[in-house]
Order: sequence, then C-alpha cells, then structure tokens
Amino acid sequence: MPLLSAALFVLLAYTGFCVVYALVFALAGKLRPLPPERPTGRLRRVAVLLPAYREDAVILDSAAAALRQTYPRSHYDVVVVADSLRPDTLRHLRDTPGLFVIPVKFEVSTKAKALQAALDQLPDVYEVAVVLDADNHMALDCLFHLLGPFDRGFRAVQGHRVAKNLNTSVAVLDAVSEEINNHIYRKGHRTLGLSSALIGSGMAFEYGLLREILPRVQVVSGFDKEMEMVLLRQRVRVDYVEKALIYDEKVQSEAVFEKQRTRWLAAQFRVMHQNLLPGFAALLRGNVDYFDKVLQALLLPRLLLLGTLSGLAFLLLVVGAFTFGLLALGQLALLLLTFYLSVPERLCVLLGWKEVRKLPALFFRFARSVFKIGQAKKKFLHTPHGTDEVRVG
Repeated sequence: MPLLSAALFVLLAYTGFCVVYALVFALAGKLRPLPPERPTGRLRRVAVLLPAYREDAVILDSAAAALRQTYPRSHYDVVVVADSLRPDTLRHLRDTPGLFVIPVKFEVSTKAKALQAALDQLPDVYEVAVVLDADNHMALDCLFHLLGPFDRGFRAVQGHRVAKNLNTSVAVLDAVSEEINNHIYRKGHRTLGLSSALIGSGMAFEYGLLREILPRVQVVSGFDKEMEMVLLRQRVRVDYVEKALIYDEKVQSEAVFEKQRTRWLAAQFRVMHQNLLPGFAALLRGNVDYFDKVLQALLLPRLLLLGTLSGLAFLLLVVGAFTFGLLALGQLALLLLTFYLSVPERLCVLLGWKEVRKLPALFFRFARSVFKIGQAKKKFLHTPHGTDEVRVG
C-alpha cells in the first residue's frame, strides 16, 4: 500500500502541475488585457502562402477568399503551392486572376517542403510572408491587423484562428478546444509578456526570417512546433493579434479527430525528447520563452487530463481513498474553472448534452492515438477538409 500511495501522490502531483499551469494563464488572459491592437500604419509587400496537399475540395474557395482582402491588392500576392492537386483544379487556379500557382511534388510531402519550394521560386521582393492552411479564410481586414505588430518591431505574429464550421458535435468541441488554446497559450501568455504559441496557419513572419528558418524545419508532422523551437532558441518572440481573424475548418468526425491528434501527439513527444535538457539549460541563460515551451511539451493534453481526473476521482472515492479522491476531485474542479474562463460565450451556448456525450468517445480516441504516433513519424497524416455545411461565427 505505501508503494500505491506513493504512485498516486506522484500521479496527482503531475496532474496538479498541468492544471495549475493552465489555470494561471487562463486567469491572466481573463484579468489582464492585451496591449492595444493597432492596424499597420505602413504598407508592406506581402506574400500570402497557401500550401495545398490534395485539397481540391477547398482550395478554390480559399484562394478566392484570400484575394478579397481590404489590404491594397498592389501590396500583396496570393501564392498557391499545389501539391498533388487534380489537373482540373490546377486549371481553375491558373485561370483565376491575381493568383500565383507553384506546382510541387515530393516523395514524402510536408508543409515545410512546400513552403520552401515556394520561397525558392518567388522573387525576393516581399517584406512579410503570411502562412495559411488550404481551408483557411481570412477576415476581410485580417492583413491590416496581422501586420500591426511589425510596426512595433515584432518579427513573427500569430493571428486569431476561429471555427469556420460548427456543423457537428465534434466540430463544436474542436472549436472549443482551439479557443481554449487561444486564451491560454496565446492571449494569456502575451498578457504576461511571454511568447505566443504558433498554430500552423494564420501566421506572419518577416520574409527573410522565414527563408532563414525553414531549412531547419525538417519534420514530417508538427512543423509549427519545430518552428517555435527554432524561433525561441534565437529569442524571436511571437506576438498574438486577437482581431486578426482566420476562419479554419474544424474536424467533423471522431476518426479524423483521432488522426489529427495522433499527428499532434507525435510532434509534442518529439519536442519533449529533443528539447528537455536544452530547455532547462536555456532557463539558466535567461531564455524563459524557450524553457516555457519545453514545459508545455510536458503537459498532458487537456482532454486526456479531463478524462484521467474524472476517472481517478470516481475510482478513488468508490474504493474509499478519500484523501486522494478529494484531491483529484479538487483538481477536476479547477480544470473545469479553467475551461469556463477560456471559452468565449458564443461557444458556451452551443455546448449541450450531445457534445458532453461525445467526450468519452473522443477521450478513448485520443488515448488510442498515443499508440499510433509511430505512423506520424514516417508519413504526413493528412486531415481531409471540405464541409457539407459551413457556419461561420
């Protein structure tokens, strides 16, 4: 029994660390305002990059949407990096006025390779590169807001990615998860003076900086995580712009959810494995942002944390281990408070019994993805896009 008690103590100490970390930044994001956001006051030449791997269902609409910015058309170009698109899709893209199309083909496709191929072929006339996903639609004024931090000396910026579709319970829960990430890892971090997390799209970089770091991002999955580590090792802090809205398609089924989370877990394990010791060494040199990113890699994903604490609290209270059971129950309550602080009201009203019923199935899908991360190391696990019903909000 002493051994079991020690194991429970270690487990609850770890889950407690995960809960407290999230709660601190959730409170910061709620209680401390971001610095005032101002649209850019200087027009910069911008390349909007749309890598599209087998995204025939969505790329035409996304490319057309990117061309509708209120930012002057003379100062930005939209570039579709076409990887394994159908001939008819390529023809439509090439017939769209104002689009640059760069066809590419790789033995193993990755987003980093596609972006690198685009930068190798584009003229060196741009000041900023904006990276989108093939399903992303920018709000009409997105570029004006996204470029604002460059006036203040930032070299990398993350926009506010929000749900493009809320047409299934899984999509609603995925949208909620992303807004929690936005609140904790982007808004909460910036209010405390730390670097915002990148998401993988809706990102803007100094053009020369992106050209410099991309060759060092040689990963199959989780290229945004790798970019973060490269940037933070160089002490390049990422800003976050809440008003720069980028509408992103949320996963709609449990199977796609599992595939996506497998890719994310593989990236998290890789970051943890490669950066744990360098992260602690960086703290001694005063690089708090890099150390903080390593801490994030040690955290249990929130859905796994929610399921673990729920099951643990129930089991311990049933068997009479009341001290540990109440501790788990208290952590669960703090985790739910973190969620409440982080989810915007417009999404809270959409959470009902249908969504709650989905959580156990998604928990087991997520848990199962732990045993599949080897797949994500060998090939890119593509998340299919294309919704039957899109509700923007």
